[in-house]
Amino acid sequence: MKKVLVATEKPFAQAAVSEIRGILDNAAYELILLEKYEDPSELIQAVSDVDALIIRSDKVTAEVLKAAKNLKIVVRAGAGYDNIDLVAATEANVVAMNTPGQNSNAVAELALGMMVYLARNGFNGTAGVELKGKTLGIHAFGNVGKLVAGIAKGFGMKVFAFDPFVAAEIIEKEGVEVVKSVEDLYRNSQYISLNIPSNEETRSSIGYEILSLMPEGASLVNTARKEVIDEKGLLKMFSERPDFKYLSDIAPDCYEDIENNFPGRYFFTPKKMGAQTAEANINAGKAAANQIVAFIEKGVETFKVN
Repeated sequence: MKKVLVATEKPFAQAAVSEIRGILDNAAYELILLEKYEDPSELIQAVSDVDALIIRSDKVTAEVLKAAKNLKIVVRAGAGYDNIDLVAATEANVVAMNTPGQNSNAVAELALGMMVYLARNGFNGTAGVELKGKTLGIHAFGNVGKLVAGIAKGFGMKVFAFDPFVAAEIIEKEGVEVVKSVEDLYRNSQYISLNIPSNEETRSSIGYEILSLMPEGASLVNTARKEVIDEKGLLKMFSERPDFKYLSDIAPDCYEDIENNFPGRYFFTPKKMGAQTAEANINAGKAAANQIVAFIEKGVETFKVN
């Protein structure tokens, strides 16, 4: 019997676990749960004899992979997969996958929700501004970017996008105007929805130089990773542009500097909240379980990332 470990420091909802269990039971696989563990050594011990691994934000390091003697596949239930050591996975002959699209609507709704919250001054009783008529730039037009654009258009925003990996006609089909450079995107947008992945090319790529191009009323909305932000440049932007606001689905390392010096101009979720809906939780868990079964039974490698 194949063994599948679901290792989640931040557990799936019980409804999601039930769905995962049903899929694995149907395939005659054994489900093993490791939830709310506090030390990486617990994960290292738990993977010793499993065939497959499902994670969320948990880190699959080279040490974890070395301990997983029977491991064939690891699936990150979500879009980002920078918490998996892809080089070590490849060396260990382990297929790494993500579940793109399953959390996208939850992330998109969070992005617009944060925009509304800060535009209305945190609903503190003072007059804010409306999103209608404002310009929004989508930096990376993947699953999340496309959904953000659709919701923003419903608010009456004018939407631009830049993504060198997506054909212009695909973006234009969504009623979004394509710009030719990332500089043009920031120059034309009062709001930026940042959806880029965290990798060697993007880490610390969003800093003062690009942010300073934004027009009056600039707000950066980051539902990606904090690592893509150049925090020294971010603090410089805060200091030199009193109109600038920053909203993020995780607090930056310079959180205390922002809190102490720029009140009312930021909002950070208490933990990464993009996928924290019942629907996203269930969808990502089910997708991960189905991908494992399809891979083990039929060799299907859709969504392989290494």
